[in-house]
Amino acid sequence: MKVDKIVFATGNSDKLKEIHMIMADLECEIQSMKEAGISIEITEDGSTFEENAKIKATAIAKELRKRGEMAVVLADDSGLEIDFLNKEPGIYSARYMGENTSYAIKNANLIQRLEGVPNEKRTARFVCAIAAVLTDGRYFSARATMEGRIGYEEKGTNGFGYDPIFYLPEYNMYSAELDPEEKNRISHRGKALNQMKQILQTELF
Repeated sequence: MKVDKIVFATGNSDKLKEIHMIMADLECEIQSMKEAGISIEITEDGSTFEENAKIKATAIAKELRKRGEMAVVLADDSGLEIDFLNKEPGIYSARYMGENTSYAIKNANLIQRLEGVPNEKRTARFVCAIAAVLTDGRYFSARATMEGRIGYEEKGTNGFGYDPIFYLPEYNMYSAELDPEEKNRISHRGKALNQMKQILQTELF
């Protein structure tokens, strides 16, 4: 199968920036849904990160197949799991407290819910599952995590989402304080994307 491009199922510009950095050495054009001319509503009703990623990628691959385009569709579903809160917000991370609620409000709420909880019980992780669906029907997946703790305040300006409250003890800094290259090396999304890149290089390039 000759691949003309990779379409990533996201409208998040920060996420797309990370993707371009990590996948830059693939000799293939990388487009967002918007750049590929796709605008569809996708209901993410899976019960796991993997299921939601596959739902998104499959829906977009179907649209591209209708147009006769040969492409790889990548989609990720990622989120924050906090052990003390029974792994909330989990697969609902983007929709936690409502999709239009700012992350400053979401982060403040999570810190408040952990008030009085000691360091050793503030364990958490970022999870990222990436699905690749080819317009010829093939499917691949990758999953990675980044372990840490929930901090007591927001710190850093390099990240987005829940990065400013996610503390990495081994680095003695928050995820949002990491420089982009370091974050891409150790983050859940960075590791999952690198796994997927190796799969695609083996299978397609």
